[in-house]
Amino acid sequence: MTVYESNYLKLGRLASRYPAKKNIVWTSAVPDDCDLHLEVLRREPYTTTLRMTYWFLDAEAGRIPDPDLTVRVYHDARLAEAVAARVVHRHEVLQDLDPAHAAELGRRWRVNMMLNKWLDYLLEIGHAFY
Repeated sequence: MTVYESNYLKLGRLASRYPAKKNIVWTSAVPDDCDLHLEVLRREPYTTTLRMTYWFLDAEAGRIPDPDLTVRVYHDARLAEAVAARVVHRHEVLQDLDPAHAAELGRRWRVNMMLNKWLDYLLEIGHAFY
């Protein structure tokens, strides 16, 4: 739960609010990094489900989302949980972050630690949605 609480606080710093409507994508651009995209997938009374990703162009596959995290924010409990993620990452920094936690407590732990470290990185380089 500590990781989920930390994710919630960091996500709150990254995005103090979310798009009001579903399927609207916000973009954060900073020098020396890919554009970060945030989309509300679902809104419910106590939760919001978001998609956070970078988009990469691939000659064969076209646009590829990576890390393509689906994050569920529990507003009443003040928690944020990564519920889905890409298995293989294309972004160099994400490749370095994810394997460091691959052997710990299974997929949920790994994905949420990856979200936590990615949020640190995004905040450190100045990404934000306002």
